[in-house]
Amino acid sequence: MDLTEIKAAARKAAFARRKEAFDAGYPAQSAYLSEVLAGYRGVPLAGYMPIRTEINPFPAMAEAAAHGPVGVPVIQAAGQPLKFSRWEPEGALKDGPFGAKVPVVDDYFEPEILIVPLVGFDARGGRLGYGGGFYDRTLELLRSKRATLAIGFAFDAQEAEDLPLEPTDQSLDLMVTETGIREFNRGI
Repeated sequence: MDLTEIKAAARKAAFARRKEAFDAGYPAQSAYLSEVLAGYRGVPLAGYMPIRTEINPFPAMAEAAAHGPVGVPVIQAAGQPLKFSRWEPEGALKDGPFGAKVPVVDDYFEPEILIVPLVGFDARGGRLGYGGGFYDRTLELLRSKRATLAIGFAFDAQEAEDLPLEPTDQSLDLMVTETGIREFNRGI
């Protein structure tokens, strides 16, 4: 198998594990995410609008929005980094690309912390995304300008032993799950 086929197989397995975890309905899924973000009150951050079986960051995002700017990703075009538009817990939303909602009014800013959705992760901070490279390009751009913290957020079940990663894949600094927090030695 080539790398594309290996990644497709890894995504399929991770999606199945994620669905099982999602269906289990673990309570207070974002409690540890809230704990992490409490240490960064007022720092511009971006979360995401959960789709399908993604773990839900909304409670933690809403808490953070009371202290500083919180945005959500807006896809600009294939092959381009994401932009982040300011989000409010009760703000008006419209349909965006790939089924995720986006704010009706574009109010872009650059976050210093990204809560990153993912399909799979490993014990070293590796992340398997959806295959579009949006977060890899975005993290590379933001990290070229300033220190940018990448916090993976997923169910424990999404962890994989060995992910098929490429040199362009951006690593996570922290991994937060429904049961805890893991820090990776990235010099943050």
